Amino acid sequence: MAASRRGRASSAVLSSVPLQALLYLRGTYFALYFLATLLMVMYKSQVFTYPHGYLVLDLALLSLMGILEAAQLYLGAKGNLLEAEAPLAASLVLTLGDALLTVYFLLWQTLVLRADSVLSATLLALHSLEAVLQVVAIAAFVS
Repeated sequence: MAASRRGRASSAVLSSVPLQALLYLRGTYFALYFLATLLMVMYKSQVFTYPHGYLVLDLALLSLMGILEAAQLYLGAKGNLLEAEAPLAASLVLTLGDALLTVYFLLWQTLVLRADSVLSATLLALHSLEAVLQVVAIAAFVS
């Protein structure tokens, strides 16, 4: 009897397909973003006067962003597929941290090229859309 009850409860799939697709898209985009930003930082350090302390800061923040991004994508996919609120909520918090680092690379890094602005603005839009879908998925899981 418990198995039949479990079967009926599991027939309602609550995981979000758009969120899962966006996580995959953003993961792919972030890999390209990371590589492009790393190459642009190296270019800016060779062509422009780029203080060493700020170069180290920008590279450290880019590395931190990569680590946060990997953790966020893992927790987001796991929380969505398992229909669990806790990993998805942790992913949402990490998404906000990633968005803050994206704003740093969009506005506050030492030298901002137009390509930096375009890449970071696109990533920030993906972060925003993902945060909205995560909140919707968490609301669906809770209710």
